[in-house]
Amino acid sequence: MAQVLPRRLPLPIRASAGAQRAMLVTGAVLTALFLLTALAGPLLAPYDHAQLRDAGGLFGSQQAPSGDHPLGTTIAGYDVLSRTVWGARTALEIILAALLLSVVPGTVLGLASGYLGGRLDRFLVGLADALYAFPPLLLAIVMSIVISGGQSSLTGGLGAAACAVAVSFVPQYFRVVRAEVIRVKAEPFVDAARVIGTGTWRIMFRHVLRNSVRTLPLIFTINASEAILTLAGLGFLGFGIEPNSAAEWGYDLNRSVADVTSGLWWTAIPPGLAIVLTVLGTTLLGESLTDLADPRLRRRATTTAGGKGDD
Repeated sequence: MAQVLPRRLPLPIRASAGAQRAMLVTGAVLTALFLLTALAGPLLAPYDHAQLRDAGGLFGSQQAPSGDHPLGTTIAGYDVLSRTVWGARTALEIILAALLLSVVPGTVLGLASGYLGGRLDRFLVGLADALYAFPPLLLAIVMSIVISGGQSSLTGGLGAAACAVAVSFVPQYFRVVRAEVIRVKAEPFVDAARVIGTGTWRIMFRHVLRNSVRTLPLIFTINASEAILTLAGLGFLGFGIEPNSAAEWGYDLNRSVADVTSGLWWTAIPPGLAIVLTVLGTTLLGESLTDLADPRLRRRATTTAGGKGDD
């Protein structure tokens, strides 16, 4: 007999089955852990991200894990646990900034291109294709130099990374919204709005837009992992954020490369593991939600689970 899930479970979990459900739950747990760490960073971190001393004096360089420093200290004397926790807040900030800077222009341009068509549509489609030719990390490096002049302050580093990630994400939102707008504008209710004399802008933003952005939340979670990797790549290559401005996992990982060859594992594993788990969580969550949004995949997963249960 097929397993009956409690109605108290969230709808996405009830709609999933088998490996798909395991991926969804794993992704949701890891993403929730990341959000909790980022939001409660000041309460979880024993020290500030740039703190080098306490009442007892300097922390010391490359100190092994102990009661005062559960994950040890870095070569610069920072507490590894505090840097890792505060790094989650920096990652969350870059995700929110990048999504805000990419979703709005991508949606507006996709709406105008898909509904108006003509030369504007051909130009915007060509521009989106051209942007795909630039690797996001290379674009982020160029943006970092242009915006911050190579001086990786908190504002400059976050701004450069956010702008670079946003520019690489705009074509994705543009294409998704444009395809949906082309489909929606052929619906009967749009033709009816034109017949009764509704203006073009009112039809675009009131009737077409709200029916063309339903799949965007699914793309948010997938792009969040790309934003984290881009920020980490900038920091690892030396174009990230200075350690006294904010904690950033890529920078800490770069500074710990020499430690690994010396047998000092505690400076590299925490930031590296944080990147891996956060990217894994957001990717699994995004992929699972995307599968659940496809009725064919959802029906196939449910049928498979039901067949196993009857056996």
